[in-house]
Amino acid sequence: MYTSFFGLNEKPFSITPDPRYLFMSERHGEALAHLVYGVTESGGFIQLTGEVGTGKTTLVRTLLLNRMPANADVAVVLNPQLSAREFLVSICEELGIAVPEDRGSIKALIDALNHYLLNAHANGRRTILVVDEAQNLAPDVLEEVRLLTNLETAKQKLLQIILIGQPELRDVLARTDLRQLAQRITGRYHLEPLSRDETAAYIEHRLKVAGALGEVFDTGAKREVFRLSQGVPRLINVICDRALLGAYSSETRRVNRRMIKRAAAEVTGKGDESGWLRWLVPVFGITAAIVIVAGILTMLDESRQLIDDTVDPPSVISIPQAVAETEIAAVVAEPEAEVSLDAQLTLALEITTPESALVTLLDLWGLDYRPGERGCRQAAAAGYECLRQRGSWSGLKQFDRPAILTLVDSKGATHSVVLTAIEGETVEISIGGVTVAHPIDAVSDLWFGQYTLLWRPPNGSSESLRLGSRGQNVLWLRQSLAAIDTSYQTAAMDSDVFDAELQQQIRAFQRDHRLDVDGLAGRQTQIIINTLLAPANTPRLTIPRLAQE
Repeated sequence: MYTSFFGLNEKPFSITPDPRYLFMSERHGEALAHLVYGVTESGGFIQLTGEVGTGKTTLVRTLLLNRMPANADVAVVLNPQLSAREFLVSICEELGIAVPEDRGSIKALIDALNHYLLNAHANGRRTILVVDEAQNLAPDVLEEVRLLTNLETAKQKLLQIILIGQPELRDVLARTDLRQLAQRITGRYHLEPLSRDETAAYIEHRLKVAGALGEVFDTGAKREVFRLSQGVPRLINVICDRALLGAYSSETRRVNRRMIKRAAAEVTGKGDESGWLRWLVPVFGITAAIVIVAGILTMLDESRQLIDDTVDPPSVISIPQAVAETEIAAVVAEPEAEVSLDAQLTLALEITTPESALVTLLDLWGLDYRPGERGCRQAAAAGYECLRQRGSWSGLKQFDRPAILTLVDSKGATHSVVLTAIEGETVEISIGGVTVAHPIDAVSDLWFGQYTLLWRPPNGSSESLRLGSRGQNVLWLRQSLAAIDTSYQTAAMDSDVFDAELQQQIRAFQRDHRLDVDGLAGRQTQIIINTLLAPANTPRLTIPRLAQE
């Protein structure tokens, strides 16, 4: 929901264990080193414990996917609340061992397992058993686990066992009747929560993996996350995910301390309000919601005026363009002070209309604006199409074409300006026909992601292409992909049928260009293709307009 708003490729704070997001803190690095030692050295047990949500399962998945020896066969038991017999059956099934007909006989199961381990050892294979949530193992099952380590040759153990569990596992293994098992543990590590600095680094790490280009959480927000989560990664994820959703709902691009507190209250069901404040907060919340909705409706209203061909055309610009340019240029050129974007917009209020922005946008594409007629209709007559949506800087950079941005100044007034160039952390925008430069952050403070751009659909027809589609647009798609990179070339280059091979190449293209990999050639995919093949005279964001002039 909020990913495109923040310029992300995916949700960065999912609680599903994903090795790509593993944050290698000092503690996690040491824990992983213990696990790697356990799987590369033969014999005995390795024990890893940690509080709920500290990242134990993510570490194990990283081990299994990236650090496991090539000659290792692994059995993973995720649900250890089993009887001794069921536990042995699970191990046999994980390793692909044919379960004896007498499934009720523990001896028959151990004999089958021992036979498998001896054959694996003879073939140079190692066998590793990983038991997650091991604190839930019953005493008789733990005893069976101990007996499994008796399966050995004259020189080494045949089965390496890794026990992963909550702190209670340490108490279980400290029992007198399990001391023989405890004595066989060759490596122990307890995973602690993150420190305050590590929590801040963890948040930034996950955002960068998800594709964030700038800071989303301010310093106060990160400190508040640590205070509320105490450095437990799972709690950090839940709080941050809810905070991003809240920021998206309020159209705020920077998460602050107050948003974190609100998110944590929603997650836990507890708030900081007390006494008389408890009834007051919902009232303010409802009022704020009304204000936000009213603001959104106003923005949508103005946007509809931009593209709705069913209403009466707007009037011609009421202020002479030359006068407007002179006034804005005078402020921009103020010798001893840098004029803020907000001040420039306030000055140009009467000419930062959707119509004036369309005049500029059409001019960049070499199209003349005819007063009294809808700009997008004029663009359509020339073979172009207006695309209006919400997005991020990364999306605009990828489209690499001028766009009308809807900005809201500090007084709540709405302005339509044209983004003409992006150079590093600086952007050029046209305000009423005058091009000015500002830091991206300054524009981000006033921009909530809404933009409109022009693109040229293939053969003048905008349609999504999918498996089974036919026609000239499919042929354009096939040939365009090949023109971009021969690795996307298909066998039937003259076919106008969207077949399975073309779908596979679309998926590869989308993956390479960080688009949603759905195999569907929709507007965004076609626009990226269109941009990559655009002729030299096509207006681009990567070529500053001022430099061209």
